[in-house]
Amino acid sequence: MSEIKIEVLYPEYANLFGDLMNIHYLEKCIPDAKIIYTGLNDTPAFTKEEVSMIYMGPMTEHQQELVIQALFPYKEQIQNCIDKNTVFLLTGNAMETFEAYIENEDKSRINGLHLFSTYAKRDMFHRYNSLILGEYKGITLVGFKAQFSHSYGDNRNCYFYHVLRGDGLHPGSLLEGLHKNNFFGTYTVGPFLVENPLFTKYLIKQMGVQNPVLAFESSIMKAYQKRLTEFQNPKLRFK
Repeated sequence: MSEIKIEVLYPEYANLFGDLMNIHYLEKCIPDAKIIYTGLNDTPAFTKEEVSMIYMGPMTEHQQELVIQALFPYKEQIQNCIDKNTVFLLTGNAMETFEAYIENEDKSRINGLHLFSTYAKRDMFHRYNSLILGEYKGITLVGFKAQFSHSYGDNRNCYFYHVLRGDGLHPGSLLEGLHKNNFFGTYTVGPFLVENPLFTKYLIKQMGVQNPVLAFESSIMKAYQKRLTEFQNPKLRFK
């Protein structure tokens, strides 16, 4: 197995809900992995060398616009990474930077990287908070959403996971996030990988680790099972 390299894009911005805990947990699961932290003014590592995974977490709306500007010169290289099955995980509104555009309340638009045809609409006066329960390839997923925007458009052929309880890409949708090859984008925020150990194992396998062993596996599986039981309780309010 070649060296595992995980690139974290713009950690000084993209950690709005403590999402860097996803990377800290991966460090524990893959102790020999090389973690590359790329700042806004740095040239991304994926433009110069092969990386196993690219991660970016949620950020403020203003920071979103700076991130799009920073990534735009590398759009073709990002597409090449997606096409050759590099693992991507984008949480929260980081996903929106890869969409066609982001629309403000006044109908003005910020062009995205347009690697997906969906688009986002902001509503800064109404924060949407919700739990979510879903399924991807037989793996049950749990999570939490906190956002001022939703995405629209047809993601039937590129959704991440099917929603069992809660809302997907937007209220009323049962299809959450964006997915192509090993690209995974989701509005779910926080320590998504800590909360979903079965998916974490799957993701690590996609990076080339044949038999991944999770850090604190016994404890984290107990927590996952407890959370799963809570989320499946029909009396639990999701919004």
